[in-house]
Amino acid sequence: MKVPPRPPPCGAPVFVSQERPQADDRRRPPPEGDESGGQATLTHESLDSSTRIVLIRHGETGWNTEGRLQGHQDIPLNALGQRQAATLADALRGEGITAVISSDLGRAWHTATALAMPLGLPLSTDAGLRERCFGVLEGHTYLQIDQQWPEQALRWRSREPDFAPDGAENLRDFSARSVATARRLATAHAGTTIALVSHGGVLDCLYRAATRVPLDAPRTWVLGNAGINRLLHTAQGLTLVGWNDAAHLDALARDELPG
Repeated sequence: MKVPPRPPPCGAPVFVSQERPQADDRRRPPPEGDESGGQATLTHESLDSSTRIVLIRHGETGWNTEGRLQGHQDIPLNALGQRQAATLADALRGEGITAVISSDLGRAWHTATALAMPLGLPLSTDAGLRERCFGVLEGHTYLQIDQQWPEQALRWRSREPDFAPDGAENLRDFSARSVATARRLATAHAGTTIALVSHGGVLDCLYRAATRVPLDAPRTWVLGNAGINRLLHTAQGLTLVGWNDAAHLDALARDELPG
């Protein structure tokens, strides 16, 4: 499989196609669902054209273990991350996946390759699945960020939707980009099951879109490396099916225990 091109530096615009998106493509998606617990109303017609999305965060990296903000930095999987990625094909062999689409950052691409190759599935990249750009904060630990940029750190941790650290994306634009990309890909593969391999920030945005949780609400759900998450996409939007299935990683966790 062809290795994806090196992504542009953080701060460069992230477009989901070769041409700049039109204004409609960059709008924040309208609220989805009804009053039934935040779930979209599903009809027979919508289910006929629905797309099952298997959503996966990349395997672990050295910067994950160090608590260092990655963003658009192209950080490789560490040894555990490679082993995590290698469990995905067997775990998802019976899912009926027809295509694997990955972020163009290497940690996601190599995770996606470990899934796609053993199953003989087509693999492609989409820059719209890339992690949020964090500008000057990238490459620093959370402690360093608190110490060097205390005001920016506070606003970032408070999840202000329209705040962007220097050189970064703001949360509202990042969420709109993530959700629009997932819905575009799901629509292009209507009636099938696809795997999207991406990053923690993207997963967080899609969880919020599927459960109607506001962008500024604290996160209470897990964004596990190489965990398996499931969404359903219909014309009404995204619906949560299952989250953070990590049973396939249990053997690795046992291997990490001291003798």
